[in-house]
Amino acid sequence: MTTQSTEMTNAETKVKPTHRVSFARITGTDDQGNDQCGSAREIGAIWPRKGDKKGGILKLDHIPVELTKHQGVLFVVSVTE
Repeated sequence: MTTQSTEMTNAETKVKPTHRVSFARITGTDDQGNDQCGSAREIGAIWPRKGDKKGGILKLDHIPVELTKHQGVLFVVSVTE
């Protein structure tokens, strides 16, 4: 016998990220000395914590070398359905 909780479909139990994380390399500076960035590339996501815990869990699929050298910018964008 199966219980109702085990009969839930994946769509009902699947958790989705709350934010997407992208990285853009600094490619140079403009006439005013401001950094110019290249195209942003998605490198990870932020997933909600279980229960009533606040905040999220950052999971990176890729860690750019430029990030460790402060040669780029991270962007965090909310996921909208």
